[in-house]
Amino acid sequence: MKPVRSAARALLSAVFVASGARALANPAPMVDRAKPVTDRVTPLLERTDPRIPTDTATLVRLNGAVQLGAGLLLATGRATRPAALALAASLVPTTLAGHRFWEFSGPERTVHQNQFVKNLGLLGGLLLAAADTEGRPGLRYRAEHFVDRRQRGVKRAVRTARREAKIAAASAAMARRLPG
Repeated sequence: MKPVRSAARALLSAVFVASGARALANPAPMVDRAKPVTDRVTPLLERTDPRIPTDTATLVRLNGAVQLGAGLLLATGRATRPAALALAASLVPTTLAGHRFWEFSGPERTVHQNQFVKNLGLLGGLLLAAADTEGRPGLRYRAEHFVDRRQRGVKRAVRTARREAKIAAASAAMARRLPG
């Protein structure tokens, strides 16, 4: 991995590792702000699987665990694309819960609006990290070229078989003309 890529991933993941650890250790300060979002998500979670916890504190902890784990994976260069996608998915409810700037006025609105836009920038960075193949061809490219190589191989085999058949036919015709 190139040093710039390593440094960028470590810097990008730092905020998630810190906030994830904070949410795991002490979710109480975030519960009130997360409540509007968790209240809207709870019916969906209950319909999906009744075993999924739906209380706000547990959901805040769960989001923190995802951010901590995926942030560490991204920082260490392990499973970076899935980690970046997990962080992007966890950032959406975090941003909607924590920075509802439209509910504020005055200087407080500006602070939350700046944090909201900062999180959008982080989301963009995470999407870039999720799309980064580190210079290696992506799965789509490899699949398309795999098919192309196989098609060329089949065409080559057909040409060879035709050539061999012509040679065999010519040899058989020649053999019929020979005396004996």
